[in-house]
Amino acid sequence: MYLTIKMKKLAFALLAVTIFAACSKDKNTITVSGDIEGLRLGTLYFQRMNDTALVNIDTLKLNGNGKFSFTTHLEEPEVFYLYLDKKDENPLNDRLLFFGEPGEVTIKTSRDYFAVNAKITGSKNQTAYDDYLANKSKFTNLNLNLIKDKFNALKLGNQAKADSLDNASKANTKRQYLYAINFCLNNKDKEVAPYIALSDLYNANMKYLDTINNSLSTEVANSKYGKMLTKFIKDSKELSAKTNDSIQ
Repeated sequence: MYLTIKMKKLAFALLAVTIFAACSKDKNTITVSGDIEGLRLGTLYFQRMNDTALVNIDTLKLNGNGKFSFTTHLEEPEVFYLYLDKKDENPLNDRLLFFGEPGEVTIKTSRDYFAVNAKITGSKNQTAYDDYLANKSKFTNLNLNLIKDKFNALKLGNQAKADSLDNASKANTKRQYLYAINFCLNNKDKEVAPYIALSDLYNANMKYLDTINNSLSTEVANSKYGKMLTKFIKDSKELSAKTNDSIQ
């Protein structure tokens, strides 16, 4: 009877250790899995940025179907890439950028529209980033139409209309900047905020970057992109000060 009770306690202890180890592993890893519809043959590369270069974390040769799965160590949200070599000698639409987070991220897409059709779940930063990109594309498309209309006005010799369209384009660009700034401020608790500040607002007025940086939650400020934003602002201010000193 004593041995049975002792064995049960030991079994429970081993089970607790196993569960704890599994939870610890899940907490510090990311598993990216999914399916590429229509893919029969190709090579999929799982990548991340290391300084200024993309490096391969893992590689998977796909033959027969498009199902894939990658796992790597990850302690905080970070941007990753999937690069698909479809063996079609066409480099367009082959690289997918996404925000990964510890846990499980699922990506479902298609061979022919690899980046465009991607549906990504399991990452709150990616969900926010998708919203941002959807609105950003509206500003971009409007600007392209304005530039096209301006070009046509110039062809017809209508300078007044061309100038008006040019002003409209500048106003649209300003609204796009303001949208990006407000998006960062409204998502100060997500790592996507400093990432967007670095990728899309690097040439904005420094006061806006300062405002975004100062608004970040403590966790996000101490994240990879939070620290990069702080360093970027510091380096930019030092460079500006040196430039002003040399001019004087």
